Amino acid sequence: MPRTELYRRHRFPPDVIASAVWLYFRFPLSLRMVEDLLAVRGIIVSHQTVRAWAEKFGREFAREIRERSTGRMGEKWHLDEVVVKIRGQKHWLWRAVDQEGFVLDVLVQSRRDKKAAKRLLRKLLKKHGLPRVMITDKLRSYSAAKKEIAPGVEHRSHKSLNNRGENSHQPVRRRERIM
Repeated sequence: MPRTELYRRHRFPPDVIASAVWLYFRFPLSLRMVEDLLAVRGIIVSHQTVRAWAEKFGREFAREIRERSTGRMGEKWHLDEVVVKIRGQKHWLWRAVDQEGFVLDVLVQSRRDKKAAKRLLRKLLKKHGLPRVMITDKLRSYSAAKKEIAPGVEHRSHKSLNNRGENSHQPVRRRERIM
């Protein structure tokens, strides 16, 4: 879609919209912080407008930022899972993050066993190819699944090595606490 068509019927110029969306996705800023940064530059926009722009244009900007910053996803993968409640039922949110902290993939499953770990690994390998190193917590399902699907990949399993994977869950936990 041409850029002029994408921004048609918007009151602000495309550069202002692009700048606001870029700020929101590139740095850990809230909508109100982006609103304040734009106000300093003399652009009066509400945080609701920034939210609407982020919803409409955000996916494309996030993809471009991800491609520019890494080009190709990292060769170290941090895999982790966390329990979440969906409609009162316990589910597991499996997440894979590269060494830069970019989320490679997310998968929600009702179980936390070898079969679930194999499904996550198959999905990751199909999308990103083989990593050099997989870093996990001490859950045995990861090593059992790795033996079958990716036997040549180095696997590190230690309590403190997987901090990047653990930290990737923080936004989900914050939202869940609020709910």
